[in-house]
Amino acid sequence: MEKMNRNSILCPNCRRLISNDEQHCPYCGLRNPGSHWKSISLGKGLLGPDRIIINIITVNVGMFILSILMNPASIGFSANPLSFLSPGAKSLLLLGASGTIPIDQFHRWWSVLSANYLHGSILHILFNMVALWQIGPLIIQEYGSYRMVSIFTLSGVGGFLISYLVGVPFTLGASAAVCGLIGAALYFGKSRGGQFGQAVYQQVGGWAIGIFVFGFLVPGINNWAHGGGMFCGVLTGFLLGYRERNEENFYNRLLGVICVLATLAALIWAVGLAVVILLYGRLS
Repeated sequence: MEKMNRNSILCPNCRRLISNDEQHCPYCGLRNPGSHWKSISLGKGLLGPDRIIINIITVNVGMFILSILMNPASIGFSANPLSFLSPGAKSLLLLGASGTIPIDQFHRWWSVLSANYLHGSILHILFNMVALWQIGPLIIQEYGSYRMVSIFTLSGVGGFLISYLVGVPFTLGASAAVCGLIGAALYFGKSRGGQFGQAVYQQVGGWAIGIFVFGFLVPGINNWAHGGGMFCGVLTGFLLGYRERNEENFYNRLLGVICVLATLAALIWAVGLAVVILLYGRLS
């Protein structure tokens, strides 16, 4: 029994007990499951299904607080509830807002990642985080936490790239990424079908319509990012697949970890660069 324990491992893909010297996992077919690099549990702490949404919200709140602390004198206290407690435009630009101004004038292509974690007011971040809290668990349930973070990240990037291409000068917020989760849910509901799939499709479809109606009625909303994010969510949902068709595999996990590392790199770079610019007074 002791020898069996030493020679047995959990497959890094399907998490079933197998022999360490298997060439292929007999359950999921993963090649060389005993390889040391594959046995590492990628992003387990950051991307666990019980942690990922809280982690995303924590980073968003942290960046919002930082954007206020960087230049408290510029905080907006407008009577307009949509712009109440608003960080200054300079702070948001320094921390990685996206659009034609940051990208064309300052070559900040990485801002398509960092802008997903910046918000222009207290209500802006509140709306987006509530939406993430509502739609996120469904995407984790049907796609898995690694695919969820990939859909979230790639949809945000796609939404900001599309809004850049159409000439939006300055933009930020998690709504493009959240719309990507909505797009993935729409794809899941339509593809799965049945009573459950139809219920998901109808409910999430109502959210999608509401987002675009709100965007057309309220000035300053980046509908291009919303539409681009939703389209990218449908596309990534189709390309990555959902659990009823195929379980998360090693490559899904690897993509999720790459998305997390790229996002963290962009945010750390943005904060570090902002500190340097504030100290030396030059934006380039």
